Amino acid sequence: MRSDRNDSHGSAKSIVVRQRHADVEAQQFSYSDERKLGIFSTAFLIINKMIGTGIFSAPATVFSATGSVGISLLLWLLGGILALCGLSIYLELGLAIPRSGGEKNYLERIFRRPKYLASCILALQMVLLGFSAGNAVAFGQLIVDACSSTLTGETWAARAIGIGCVTFAVLLHSLLPQWGVRLMNLMGVFKVVVMLVIAFSGVAALAGYRGTDDPHNFDHSFSRTDMERYGAGGFYAYSSAFLSIIYTFSGWESANYVLSEVRNPRRTLAIAAPLAVGVVTVLYMMANIAYFAAVRKLDLATSELLVAALFFKNMFGESAAAKTLPVFVAVSSLGSVLATSFAHSRLNQELGKERILPFGRFWASNKPCNAPAASLVLHWVITVIVIAAPPLGHSYDAIIELTVYPRAWINMLLTVGLVYLQWNKPERWKSPWHTYLPISMIYLFLNGLLIIGPFVPPPSSSIGGAHFYLFPLVGLAVLISGVLYWAVWIKLVPRVKGYRIEVERVFGHDEIVRYHRVSL
Repeated sequence: MRSDRNDSHGSAKSIVVRQRHADVEAQQFSYSDERKLGIFSTAFLIINKMIGTGIFSAPATVFSATGSVGISLLLWLLGGILALCGLSIYLELGLAIPRSGGEKNYLERIFRRPKYLASCILALQMVLLGFSAGNAVAFGQLIVDACSSTLTGETWAARAIGIGCVTFAVLLHSLLPQWGVRLMNLMGVFKVVVMLVIAFSGVAALAGYRGTDDPHNFDHSFSRTDMERYGAGGFYAYSSAFLSIIYTFSGWESANYVLSEVRNPRRTLAIAAPLAVGVVTVLYMMANIAYFAAVRKLDLATSELLVAALFFKNMFGESAAAKTLPVFVAVSSLGSVLATSFAHSRLNQELGKERILPFGRFWASNKPCNAPAASLVLHWVITVIVIAAPPLGHSYDAIIELTVYPRAWINMLLTVGLVYLQWNKPERWKSPWHTYLPISMIYLFLNGLLIIGPFVPPPSSSIGGAHFYLFPLVGLAVLISGVLYWAVWIKLVPRVKGYRIEVERVFGHDEIVRYHRVSL
């Protein structure tokens, strides 16, 4: 059982307190105001998480699947709408419960019985699938490609460099947490500048200033002939394309995981999150328009290069594309790894505080540098396994499927739960932000499509054959494993031991977490 209380305490650092009486152990967590994130850092945490490798490659994937410039742009716009609808839901939940943990807090508030069941389902999904592998592998491959004169495809060298990338991020956040935030801010500014360069270069391309002939991609942009020539079309193709877009937009919820380390969390989140997601959505749309303004459809559909590489080649020449783009994308990937490890380690820490994870006090610890080093190591271990395990050439696609699909189920649960609170518990549910029912319904509908889409059989000519359903089934298996985990860890293990641990959390200037051993 957990009880939350507000109190004031004046410690200066994270310590562990052992009380000799009453069989109680406690942990205390404290962050100075200088250490906490402000509006600027919170916004760039979200921007870093959202802008990774995807926007430099996914537009070509989306066009290949749809075969239509117009439909591709509509799908990207739909992805932005989905992100903004989801953000509204997370703002209402986060401003009502302004503490670190994100969905863990919201699911516990909505689904109170059976106790901890929803938290255990989330724990399996976020601990096992909340990794930094996608951008880490992309970072490694960019470094390998920059050092090689030919395209070699995914290599073990790229994976090794990716492991080094995530290792650097984890060590920096563990040992020098303030410098980790500063580096994230710097990379966030760099990403926005790069995206603005692409956007304004696209404006120049539309005005006729490009190194190649006009590709005329916006002539008859919804042409059915183009769809048949360049893409498979159909529900399966659109679903796959939308899945790539959702993965590219993911990360808008990152600030909700770290609210205990944010100054004035309600005000900061209400300003920083809409600002960051709005900026990224506009930049994504402008980048797609820029790509279509400078790159021929055939190149988009058939080239093995990143679409951004084709764009830079056509706008600035071969040497500029070869020398500058890998640096831009590598920095973008590293920034995303830094943001993901920062945010998800805080969720792991919250799961440790509640004893939802075994050895909970260890994962919750802020030793030795007042940062969740143990939870960062847990994130590192899972990420390294995911980087190293898949066969060469398939890791990035597998990562997209494994992360987006179960996430859609969690989003649906939160949306249904929020509507329930608004309509059936209005006297007990108060938040400074209100999400209107049409927004919730749009978000529910689009996530429903993401859940159904991967199980619709593709055309016989599509890649994947009879195994198209493998990754969504793995995602479902992870969620179902959360139920089994709850039955064993929350129900069976305490009965075998003869006692359970009750958690009491006291929130004030500092946070104190007390663990009480209660005999059964």
